Amino acid sequence: MPADLPVASERLRERAAARLVERLPEHVARLSWDRARLAAHQRDRLRELLAHAAANSRFHARRLAGIDVDRFEVADLPRLPVMTKAEMMSQFDLVVTDRRMSLQGVQAHLDASKTRASLLLDEFVCLASGGSSGLRAVFVQTAGAYVDFMASFISPAAARSPAGGTPPRALVGAVVAAASPIHSSALATSVMSGPVRLVPVPATLPLGEITERLNALAPPTLIGYPTMLALLAAEQRAGRLRIAPATVTASSEQLTDEDRAAITAAFGVPVTDQFASTEGLTGRSDPGGRVLTFATDMCITELVNSDNQPVPQGTAADKVLVTNLHNLTQPLIRYELTDRFVRHPDDPAGRLRATVDGRADSVFRYGDVAVHPITFSVLIGAEAITEYQVRQTQQGVIIDVVADGHLDIPELRDAVGHDLARCGLKTPEVTIRAVASIERHAETGKVVRFVPFVPSRP
Repeated sequence: MPADLPVASERLRERAAARLVERLPEHVARLSWDRARLAAHQRDRLRELLAHAAANSRFHARRLAGIDVDRFEVADLPRLPVMTKAEMMSQFDLVVTDRRMSLQGVQAHLDASKTRASLLLDEFVCLASGGSSGLRAVFVQTAGAYVDFMASFISPAAARSPAGGTPPRALVGAVVAAASPIHSSALATSVMSGPVRLVPVPATLPLGEITERLNALAPPTLIGYPTMLALLAAEQRAGRLRIAPATVTASSEQLTDEDRAAITAAFGVPVTDQFASTEGLTGRSDPGGRVLTFATDMCITELVNSDNQPVPQGTAADKVLVTNLHNLTQPLIRYELTDRFVRHPDDPAGRLRATVDGRADSVFRYGDVAVHPITFSVLIGAEAITEYQVRQTQQGVIIDVVADGHLDIPELRDAVGHDLARCGLKTPEVTIRAVASIERHAETGKVVRFVPFVPSRP
């Protein structure tokens, strides 16, 4: 296996494979639940989550004081306070339900897992996420909970297999996404085997090398960031990429109409749009569809305005509040995501259906060289960095970082320069600036994390 591909320890891969074989059929069966079965499942899992959080998380014990968990209903969720990323990270040791765990220990484990994933305390999967705002967060769950997340993620594809959930041959997919297994997409490729095999093709590689690897793989399923799939569609049209996937899935960014049309035309199959967050929320469209159906058996999702009040159907929410029903280690209860959802009528079983607006990051282009935002994942992996903004220049980038603790700027500059060079940018110029804060949008409060270069007018 090439040195740049994410790998996982043998124990993690064995445990994940066994759990996937065990759990995938149930997740496929959940797709046929009726409204009453889904509602009962949500209620029961929510009560289990609240009881476990109240008994084992000092953070949530305070917030759930006085709540009768045994009688709690899904409709009662608005009575509970909203949980923000900043709160979670500043009080991480109080949020988690295992007293052996600390933010310092999780950070150290992530630092040691940038190329090879393993289990923390022989039990827990650790992931990092920059999120749409650039504020770094870390997430911990049992290996079993993570595989449940992955089983939910792939269950629609597994349901279409002839064996109805347990394919006689592995479902093989090439994933053009993150390279480091501290990110969920890369971790999935390093651990998924058995009924599903995901082959990593890091988006941080030069486009020509990605094309060569895909030609060699000839994958029946192609999965990737929409911006990367659009670049690959151009390679396919030019004749440099020569693959014929039966399915194409865009994930982790907003799929624009322009990219959808280009990808569909190049590969000759309708694109499936997929949403997956490190926080545990997943959803996917039908092939060629624009509306996503979300796995509400795994997460309860509230679409709200800036004051945390519900928004009507057809109105873009300012944010969504996610209550994760499968991760009891780091309870996320009404956890704030800044993605903008527009609600559509629920499906017959009561599952949330929505379109997602505003998740795409920018790809920097330097002539024929394209640099995807995942190239800057070293910023997410740096423990001291809490926020960042990357500005493209004519021959490189200027990066503003907010650091909580010591940050080796020369080392970080060299790492970014190395990654840019690997993408094909010759003699990249990288400037790293430590700043007190990142300027936010005056109306939305969001940070534009990647700012493309705009030439000045003469």
